[in-house]
Amino acid sequence: MNSLLKVLAVAGATTIVAGTATAQSTTAELPRQMSWTAYDTGSAGYNQAVAIGAALQDATGVNLRVLPGKNDVSRTEPLRQGRVQFSATGVGGSFMAQEGAFQFGAENWGPQPIRVLMANNGGAINLAVGVADDLGIEEFSDLKGKRVAWVVGAPALNVNTEAYLAYGGLTWDDVERVDFGGFGASWKGLIEGQVDAAFASTNSGFAYEAETGPRGLFWPPIDPDNTEGLERMQSIAPFFNPNKAVVGATIDGTDGYQGAGYAYPVLVGTDETEADLAYNMTKAMVELYDAYAGKAPGINGWALDKQDMTWVVPYHEGAIRYYTEAGLWNDEAQAHNDNLIARQAALQAAWEELKAEGPDNWEEAWAEKRRAALEAGGFSVVF
Repeated sequence: MNSLLKVLAVAGATTIVAGTATAQSTTAELPRQMSWTAYDTGSAGYNQAVAIGAALQDATGVNLRVLPGKNDVSRTEPLRQGRVQFSATGVGGSFMAQEGAFQFGAENWGPQPIRVLMANNGGAINLAVGVADDLGIEEFSDLKGKRVAWVVGAPALNVNTEAYLAYGGLTWDDVERVDFGGFGASWKGLIEGQVDAAFASTNSGFAYEAETGPRGLFWPPIDPDNTEGLERMQSIAPFFNPNKAVVGATIDGTDGYQGAGYAYPVLVGTDETEADLAYNMTKAMVELYDAYAGKAPGINGWALDKQDMTWVVPYHEGAIRYYTEAGLWNDEAQAHNDNLIARQAALQAAWEELKAEGPDNWEEAWAEKRRAALEAGGFSVVF
C-alpha cells in the first residue's frame, strides 16, 4: 500500500485518514461518512478503495470506511441491506448478482438490481489463475491432478477458475478441489503449501506475497490464437477476453504476461441508490482521478477515457447524468442500458413467480425458470 496513505483499522473495516499529498479539488457533494465493501485486505480492490478514500479525505474531508469481505455474498449483503453506499466488487457482485446465478440463485437471494457507476478497465492487469512455481507447470492442462482453490460463497472466483481449467481442457473433476472460507485464505493456502493454484488479479497483494514466498508464483499463459481453448473458456465466462498484462506480481518490469481479463474492480450500487449520491460519487471519482492515480497497482484503469458504456450490467441513472454532462453518453449506450434493465426485470419477475409457486427443489426449478425467462425475452442465456 502507498506509504503516503495512513489507515486506521476500526471494527473490522478501514477508515481512511488524510494523506500527505497535495489535495485535488472536486465540486462533488458527498456525505461526511461513507462506506464501501471490497475484497479482502491485501486484494487489488481493497488497496484501490483505500487509495480512493485517501483522495476523498484530502479533497473533501469525507471519511470512507472500506469493509473487506471474504466472498461475493459477504460483499453484496451489506449493499443489499443498505449498510454501505457502494461496493467495489468484481463480476460476482455485479454480473452474477444481476443474473441470480450460483450463490445468488439461493432462495434467500435472487436476481439483484445492480447498477454500475464506474469500472476499472485498465487492461494493465489480468484476472488469472496463479500456480506455485515449484510444480514445473507450464500450461493450464498441467493442472490435471493438482490441488485447486475453491472459495466458498465466491461464485465469480470459482467460475473464473473453471474457465481457465476449461481453456486447458479440464474440469473440476480433473483436479483436487480444496475449499477455503475466503479469497485471502485461498492465497495463504497457496503460499503455505495447502493448495497449488488460486485465482486473483495479477496486482493483488497476495500475488505479490506469493511471488516472494518459498514456492514462488507462475501465471500459465493464454494463447490468443488458441481458438478452441478460448471458446471453451468463454463458454464458461463470456466476459473474459485475451489481454496482455504489464502490472502485477512477476510481471512488473517485464514485457508482460499474455493472459485474460475483464473489468475489475467495478463500483456498484443498486436501483435504490439515490440518483444524486450516484451522480456525485461518479463525479468525485472522475475529478479526483489525478489524486489517486498511481497510488495502488492497476488503479489507473479508473480513468474516464477507459470507461465502457456498453458493459454487461446497467449504469445507474445518476452516473448516466454525469456521463451525459461529460458528453460520453449516447443513444447506443442508452439503448444498451435499457435492454439490460429489461433483462433484470425479466429475471426478477421470473423469481417472484417461482416464489409464489413454492417448488420443492428450488435450485433445479430456478435454473429452468431462469432459462425460460431469458429465452422468452430474447436475451442471451449464460450460466
